[in-house]
Amino acid sequence: MFVPFLIMLREGIEAALIVGIIASYLKQTGRGQWMPAVWIGVFLAAALSLLVGGALELMSAEFPQKQQELFEGIVGLIAVGILSSMVFWMRKVSRSIKDSLHTSLDHALTGSNHQVTALIAMVFFAVAREGLETVFFLLAVFQQSEGPAAPVGALLGLILAICVGFAIYTGSMRLNLGLFFRWTGLFILLVAAGILANSVQALHEAGVWNSLQTVVFDMSTTLPMDGPLGSVLAGMFGYQDAPTVSVLSVYLAYLVVALVLFLRPPVPAKATQ
Repeated sequence: MFVPFLIMLREGIEAALIVGIIASYLKQTGRGQWMPAVWIGVFLAAALSLLVGGALELMSAEFPQKQQELFEGIVGLIAVGILSSMVFWMRKVSRSIKDSLHTSLDHALTGSNHQVTALIAMVFFAVAREGLETVFFLLAVFQQSEGPAAPVGALLGLILAICVGFAIYTGSMRLNLGLFFRWTGLFILLVAAGILANSVQALHEAGVWNSLQTVVFDMSTTLPMDGPLGSVLAGMFGYQDAPTVSVLSVYLAYLVVALVLFLRPPVPAKATQ
């Protein structure tokens, strides 16, 4: 439950932050009459995300076992790519996202003969990016979990994100967004490593990847995946009690590279002449 809760909370706050920045700027510049177009863009983005998620879930339910494993592996790989890009993108633009949105908003409202359409499109693409990222991640998590815990966690995360976003917009709550995105980004990279490892295992079960299948160690008697602690570790970080060489290698390689890139100090911008 915690993993989908945290991801939905982070993605929801990102989306709420984007909408909040746009709404505040419109209000400050005396253009509050454009807010209906903003909500139309948000609604269309949410509808697209739900449509894509529902379609992918229905497609996977019709597949035979091996094709389901292949689908799970592919979705997992896509989710890892999206999660990784999301973390590093936010790390890069977190300090300039406000100015960037203001510039895009001014361009949409003054540089087009169809201001309403331009504003709807701008909000739609900004929010849809967050929504589609969330869809692929949650789909990967839901396929690796059973019961209602994961959907309930995602719903609670969304509700809390909406509340936090509204509180930030009204000024009743101050959140250190840099610190929030840094720690949640670190956690997401750990989760992504587990999804990647499970994707490799799914590709093996689908008959696509059959190399390096020697079991490295077996902890099924001391820390089984179906035990209380093992199930928590499996759900959060992709723990496997008998990992193969390919699974463990991919997990460690991704984690080392991702953490080194994420934890290194940001490169200072070059001074312009």
